[in-house]
Amino acid sequence: MNARYDGVRHVGRASRLGRAARQIVASVIPIACICLIGSLEGCERHGGQPAGSAGNPSPVILVRGAGPDPDSLDPQRARGAEAQNILRDLCEGLTTLNSHGDVAPGVASSWSVSADGSAWTFHLRPEARWSNGERVVAADFVAGLQRLVNPATASAYAQYIDVIANSNDIITGRKPVQALGVAAPDDATVVVTLASPALYLPALLSHPSTCPVHRPTLARYADGFARPGVMVSDGAFVLKEWVQGSYLLATRNHYYWNDAATRLDGVKYLPIPDENAELARYRGGELQVTAVVPRGQFDWIKANLGDQLHVGPQLTTYYYGFNLRRAPFRDNLKLRRALSMVIDREMLVERVLRVGELPAYGWVPPGVNNYTPQSFEYRGLPMAARIAEAQRLYAQAGYSRSRPLTFELRYNSGEVHTKLALAIASMWKEALGVDVRLTQVEFKSLLQDIDRGDVEVFRSSWVGDYNDAYSFLQYLKSDFGVNLPRYKSAAYDALLARAAAEMDAAKRRSLLEEAEALALRDQPLIPLYFYVNKHLVKPEVLGWYDNVMNVVYSKDLGLRVPAR
Repeated sequence: MNARYDGVRHVGRASRLGRAARQIVASVIPIACICLIGSLEGCERHGGQPAGSAGNPSPVILVRGAGPDPDSLDPQRARGAEAQNILRDLCEGLTTLNSHGDVAPGVASSWSVSADGSAWTFHLRPEARWSNGERVVAADFVAGLQRLVNPATASAYAQYIDVIANSNDIITGRKPVQALGVAAPDDATVVVTLASPALYLPALLSHPSTCPVHRPTLARYADGFARPGVMVSDGAFVLKEWVQGSYLLATRNHYYWNDAATRLDGVKYLPIPDENAELARYRGGELQVTAVVPRGQFDWIKANLGDQLHVGPQLTTYYYGFNLRRAPFRDNLKLRRALSMVIDREMLVERVLRVGELPAYGWVPPGVNNYTPQSFEYRGLPMAARIAEAQRLYAQAGYSRSRPLTFELRYNSGEVHTKLALAIASMWKEALGVDVRLTQVEFKSLLQDIDRGDVEVFRSSWVGDYNDAYSFLQYLKSDFGVNLPRYKSAAYDALLARAAAEMDAAKRRSLLEEAEALALRDQPLIPLYFYVNKHLVKPEVLGWYDNVMNVVYSKDLGLRVPAR
């Protein structure tokens, strides 16, 4: 899934520390009682009866923290985890996820796979409708998947469906989009033909990038179809308003196939990149669910808001990436290893993060189904031994305290990123004599800088799009669109290709574990810690659940409103 901002899924040029926080505070709009416009006039209410009850006819709106503004709400172009979270409310694919984070029926009510695993058949619900009332048909899914791999779309997630037949040839321009292994033999059936067997395909197709597109709207508005008042979607909600830096409003889609189970009339998302600002607005009653929880105030939160705090495991890895396209890190494995070895990850999680995160000595987090995460071989060494070995590698790479390595670490605004950057820069300085320039930028600028190659070392994270090791290992494939370090290894790619073609689950697992071990030896990035989900949820929110995918659909939630 996705790079994420972590204000912890992602404006301006580089700035010095503190500027972004001042901008965020200046942009805060007081909304102690949120008055909506248009068809949703009125204010949210708390306590008493559940939303939608006969005694409470006024619209009931859930307000959720959203992190920064989404980079896009175009399902095939959005790349940040925060954008994906909103899209899960607006769009629904062939499959979805249940409260445990496992695959569940979406627009497809059922599916089956051929005996050799090469073809999947999905059967669509006849009651599935777009937000304008038109029926969702199989051709809409074909169009969405073809658009995802179309080079003209330039989607960072194009390789996400590389298991579908001919996808890579289409992405590279060797075949037309019509050659993609997806077909609609009739309005109610989607057939997906694979390049190699993939038992995880139903889970993969729960991702928003695989959502269908409303073809008439796309034809009329082209790249501008994902805008308020224009976007036609098939999820439980439809985009109503989007004021950059202020809020997004999605209203209930009464044409949604399962609208009868929806308990909210709308969802309002507040983009608040700074986690302390989000907490202040939560305490002020301006939102009911936070995107994150500030670590610096975690002890106070546990003591004073413990009954509203939700913490649980998450399939996400936080890392520092090297720009492998240029010096000093290209072709300098010893230097990359030295920088990784001297970072005391235990100290980071115990003293800086302090909310249960796990130190990351590998790329794939714990909790992935049918997989044993791999680790750096130096994981068990005492810090003194690791530092001594790192100093030796540092010297062999051509650096010393009299000739120190100097580079810039660039990261997006957020308290946790600043604290981690300061702590790690201090470790590099003390152990090796490295001089690091710390530069904070807005999230969109960071992504643009990375895409241009205008970085040396950068922070990012990767969220598992489905519960399988391939969701993480695919990230480092040489042709994967969001392989931000630009790691290239023919041996690594070959292992993933063999794993993709392997029908035996044990052999596939072994190949994936071998691939992760290879990538860790090549050190294209520095894994730092594995996430936990951290949310504050008001008592009036009904139906909240936690899972390792950190996916909670607004359609599953309700609000207790005042009794009259």
